[in-house]
Amino acid sequence: MASMRTWRPAAHIDGPYRARVADIAPLNVVFSDAFSERYRRDGMVGVRVPNLNPQIWRYAIEDAAEGAMIWRDGRGDIAAFNMVHQSGIEGWMGPLAVRTEYQGSGTGKEIVLRGVSWLKERGARVIGLETMPRTMDNIGFYSSMGFVPGRLTITLTLDAASADHAPELLGRLGMRDRDDMLAECRGLTGSICPGHDFTRELDLTSSLALGDTVLLHEHGLLVGFALCHTAPLVEGRAREELRVLKLVLAREELLDDMVRALGDFARRSGTHRVAFRVQGEYASLYRRLVGLGARVRWTDLRMSLDGSQESHPASGILMSNWEI
Repeated sequence: MASMRTWRPAAHIDGPYRARVADIAPLNVVFSDAFSERYRRDGMVGVRVPNLNPQIWRYAIEDAAEGAMIWRDGRGDIAAFNMVHQSGIEGWMGPLAVRTEYQGSGTGKEIVLRGVSWLKERGARVIGLETMPRTMDNIGFYSSMGFVPGRLTITLTLDAASADHAPELLGRLGMRDRDDMLAECRGLTGSICPGHDFTRELDLTSSLALGDTVLLHEHGLLVGFALCHTAPLVEGRAREELRVLKLVLAREELLDDMVRALGDFARRSGTHRVAFRVQGEYASLYRRLVGLGARVRWTDLRMSLDGSQESHPASGILMSNWEI
């Protein structure tokens, strides 16, 4: 997401440069200021967007790798940023923001188009982002660069609950078994949506101790996994929810088993609930979660570059969160 204003002459900025962990503090300032201003212009005066957890920023920067882009002003301060992620053929952007005094100068267009070019050069066939559906300025801005709206992504939460058995977790495996399991996760993902690959995110989540990956097996075969973060999203906050970032199931009827495993993992990890971000294409999955008692918490609008939309799998489930 990015905040935009009426166009004015372009200001001088340099970039993109690759973002580093040392940039987290100034990135947080730009992030908080830009989105607080966006809420103010949407009529929510007095709302202050808090800083992100520095560990979440580190995940975003290391997951994006060379796609973690920042632009600097004449003083060397960060003027804008765009975290551009690629998981096989899937590419998406976020978070991204422009410092308030540079909004409306053409900077926002530059950072988005640079992200699009970067993904195309690396063979991404899906290119998208998520934005606030109530913010007409943002939707119009992205549409002017060829993005088209898809369906809503709806965040639902279920309370943590104990299960009969402890969940299988990637993080509990030894190194050799863990590498084999990552390969199995890659294979399952590719069988449902060819070209997608989330193993880097799974590995990074484990190495940064942000959460874990819940595994489902059936007759010794991997039939599902869910990458989830338990680390607080906001700096200084206690653990409140387990956020599911990627969910892959060989068959939709495996959802109940995964929900039980995730609820138990949430309880054991000291979080109160599980948050699912359900893409609108999965109507039956959405109905099933509501039937289990899930509550709707938030909505985002999923937008994709025209001609680079995601395809819905013929069978199984692949839900990929396009926000950190």
